Amino acid sequence: MITFALVGNQNCGKTTLFNQLTGSNQHVGNFPGVTVERKEGIVRKQKDVTVVDLPGIYSLSPYTKEEIVTRDFIAKGHPNGIINIVDATNIERNLYLSLQLIQFGIPMVIALNMMDEIEANGGVIQIKELQERLGVPVVFISAVKNIGVEKLIKTAVDTATKNRIPKKQDFYSGLCAGALTDITNLLMKSAGKHHIPAVFAATKLLENDSKIEEDLQLSEAEEKTIERRIRKMENELLTDRKAAVADMRYRFIDDLCAKTVIKPKESKQHLRSIRVDNVLANRYFAIPIFLGIMFVIFWLTFGVIGSFLSDLLGNAIQAFSDYMRNVLIGAGASSVMVSLVSDGVLAGVGSVLSFVPTIVVLFLFLALLEDSGYMARVAFIMDKLLRKIGLSGRSFVPMIIGFGCSVPAVMATRTLPSERDRKMTIFFIPFMSCSAKLPIYGMFTMAFFPRYRAVVMISLYIFGMVMGIISTLFLKKYVYKGEPDRFVMELPNYRLPGTKSVLLLLWDKTKDFLTRAFTVIFLATIVIWFLQKFNWQLKPVEDSSASILAGIGHVIAPVFTPLGFDDWRVSTALITGFIAKEAVVSTFGVLTGAGSAKLPLALGQIMTPMAAYSFLIFTLIYSPCVAAISVVKRELNTRTALSVAAYQTIVAWGCAMVVYQVGRLLF
Repeated sequence: MITFALVGNQNCGKTTLFNQLTGSNQHVGNFPGVTVERKEGIVRKQKDVTVVDLPGIYSLSPYTKEEIVTRDFIAKGHPNGIINIVDATNIERNLYLSLQLIQFGIPMVIALNMMDEIEANGGVIQIKELQERLGVPVVFISAVKNIGVEKLIKTAVDTATKNRIPKKQDFYSGLCAGALTDITNLLMKSAGKHHIPAVFAATKLLENDSKIEEDLQLSEAEEKTIERRIRKMENELLTDRKAAVADMRYRFIDDLCAKTVIKPKESKQHLRSIRVDNVLANRYFAIPIFLGIMFVIFWLTFGVIGSFLSDLLGNAIQAFSDYMRNVLIGAGASSVMVSLVSDGVLAGVGSVLSFVPTIVVLFLFLALLEDSGYMARVAFIMDKLLRKIGLSGRSFVPMIIGFGCSVPAVMATRTLPSERDRKMTIFFIPFMSCSAKLPIYGMFTMAFFPRYRAVVMISLYIFGMVMGIISTLFLKKYVYKGEPDRFVMELPNYRLPGTKSVLLLLWDKTKDFLTRAFTVIFLATIVIWFLQKFNWQLKPVEDSSASILAGIGHVIAPVFTPLGFDDWRVSTALITGFIAKEAVVSTFGVLTGAGSAKLPLALGQIMTPMAAYSFLIFTLIYSPCVAAISVVKRELNTRTALSVAAYQTIVAWGCAMVVYQVGRLLF
């Protein structure tokens, strides 16, 4: 089996190429940070060739989790070859990473992407001379149009099979190159012992890379000798080591591009993007425009299109549930079986499924914004505001992902360079309303606020973000002190959203929701039905208030009395929400015995409208689901994961109590 590492800068078309190579359908985003962990696939028509899609990075300096994932795989995963995808429209910046990859001495091919754009705008890249100067094969491709991909596969397999390592090239010159040579010679023995290329190790030591120092395990004498040589270089160059190495690389790249690249004229796409940014990214109007766009999206989703489609599906599910009840009764099924199917599975799962259209509509709009390149601008625009609360614009991408699901949102924090920024962002993410909460919002607004569904929905999203800001300010002042890292982000050109990319994202979100509905929610529904159908002696009960579940609920219910809801069915639903937020709706469906269409009426008999809004505030903020907490544990540690769960629940209780008590006085 031949394994290739697919490596490149962020937003250079890496995931698109991965899809072309493997036939996989990974979602392709038009903003940095789509790939937050490695993905693996078998190359089409090549059963013995595997390609690993690694996170997009700009260098092999281990500043962020994603850079560490990529570097560790190349250094310790022992791939047979490297496919380095380079954005031809930004070749100078992309080659900075290429020079570092070549130093590993692993068979490598450079895939020069977006060549169609270069040629369309009058640019030329002399591939033969570029190959000779770099010492590795270079293949022209267009990942989006699937041009040159077959040739790339053939070249990569041939290079790896014949173990054609990069030709030794003299990339560097000057005083820095002299120091690099001396340190390389000194490290030959130590680097070889740890299977690390000596020239790569020497370059990293020049850059003051602490991780390579740990890997090499140098003696004190070796460390002092290397440090003296670096100090001598710094004194001669009158600059620090990192700047010296960067300057050395860019001098080579500038000289290389001057001899091999004829610059294209400015593309129509870029000129169009500048004109659009003059409006959408205007320093005065950018944020009001963004808020206006989001308001329209939420209004269409919750007040017009999504709610209309969800109501239709809810009525259809209710009709099917009634039909199945009659079929079972007509077939002579026992009352227990009729109750399990109709009052349990169909009432529980059906009440959740009725909100699939709302989720699809919301993510259709978000996918269009993301794929157009607008979301990258929003991250840039929000940087100034987020810095005031102790975060950077880089945190905005995980926050937006949090509208879908907290699990990938927490994983996306790997792109943040500092541990402080990661922890603060992870504490902020649960305040974003994930898609799993939409069925709760939809059901309660339908039951208690039918005329103001869109307004109530929008108020919940705004309340969550405001509380997230207040919470982050608190954490910044008392827990995670300090300033966020500087934010640098590449802004891609605007483009028309790709149909395939948008549909893939919609399918991904819908599939995830349906999978949860027919696994976690299905099992939870059966358990809830059983617990409310039998007492502690495991005897069937006619009145669910005498059931096992009622006994558990009555113990917890007093905690929620100040919040306006002390019914045991409400507290029970909140407990199941710890497993999955959608389970709150399915639990109500089972406990009330009402289907998706009748559930709003049943809820109206349990609590008042003010208590219902208090309940929505609590479900908005309280502990994320088990899956999200487990990811926090994996990304950070158990203590932080438990802290997030406890912190969110305490804040949720306090907010819901204030909302209910103040609302009761005012209304």
